Amino acid sequence: MWLFAPIVGVALLATAPASGTPSADQIIAKYVERVGGMDKIQAVTTLRRTGKLTNPGGTEAVIVRENKRPNDVRQEFTLQGMTAINAYNGTAGWKISPFQGKKDPETLGEDEMKVIVEDSDFDDPLIGYQKKGYQVEALGTDDVEGTATYKLRLIEKDGDTRTYYLDEDSGVPIKIEVKRMVRGAPQESETYLGDYKEVSGWYLPFSIETGVKGNDNRTKITYDKIEANVPIDDQRFEMPAAKTPAPAASPASASTSRSGSVSLRDKD
Repeated sequence: MWLFAPIVGVALLATAPASGTPSADQIIAKYVERVGGMDKIQAVTTLRRTGKLTNPGGTEAVIVRENKRPNDVRQEFTLQGMTAINAYNGTAGWKISPFQGKKDPETLGEDEMKVIVEDSDFDDPLIGYQKKGYQVEALGTDDVEGTATYKLRLIEKDGDTRTYYLDEDSGVPIKIEVKRMVRGAPQESETYLGDYKEVSGWYLPFSIETGVKGNDNRTKITYDKIEANVPIDDQRFEMPAAKTPAPAASPASASTSRSGSVSLRDKD
């Protein structure tokens, strides 16, 4: 069972909701208030999360995630002395994949871009959803492993959806279901959130479990530390130059010029 209430902390506990189901905006307003309020949230300009990622097979990797307003994100996964990187600078995304034998950076594919753009949302898609061009609708109440929740559906501009389950007492999300189109086929996943702790006045989840919807085999991220307003250089999010030198041109290729420019041989 997802034991959420004991780890939220006294500061997040609230009295029972008034009779009748509140509107979507009322539920979101309560969520924002419970995690610290907009002033505290907006006062945070950078976040660095450090912890471990454990896959269903039990393999552990060190994970570092850095976010910087407005939409910069960098994710590092270190295992057996190698570090994979996914990053986005608000415009372009790139990756380094040493576990696939690739040491040089390359641009992210379309599906990878979709995910990292979502990860670049500094606050949460629900917070300020109108300005982001999203729609939100209230779906009543539901039960998540014994916890009474309010259920909201957020519809993104491309039609992908995120269904939130927010604890009726604390007001914070404890489960999110995501449905997106991947290469023309629907893909559904679910994420469980827990162990909310205060970081510079903002309560954030330190435990995140994600997997295919309906499957108990989940990847778990446990953050040991989340730091707010730490200095993070903008270059951390820019694609670096390739480290592998380009192969030298052969004499034959050097003398060939389709554009009519002077070749090496012509200059001798």
